[in-house]
Amino acid sequence: MKKLYRSRKEKVLGGVIAGLKDYFGLDIDTNLLRLIVVALTFFIPVLAAVYLVAWVIIPEVPFEGGKYEEDTD
Repeated sequence: MKKLYRSRKEKVLGGVIAGLKDYFGLDIDTNLLRLIVVALTFFIPVLAAVYLVAWVIIPEVPFEGGKYEEDTD
């Protein structure tokens, strides 16, 4: 089963956007996705609150054996 985690490698603020991108397998640049979310926040201000709640409830990628789970190298 696939789990949703906040990213540790690609995070700028909380890693929520990068984590959602990885979870849904989106083939889009993370920075572009961030810009889209910021732009949408101007039209849908509740997205800011949703982001903060997601930052609190979504766990970060676990650190196991010297690597993060999201590391594929």
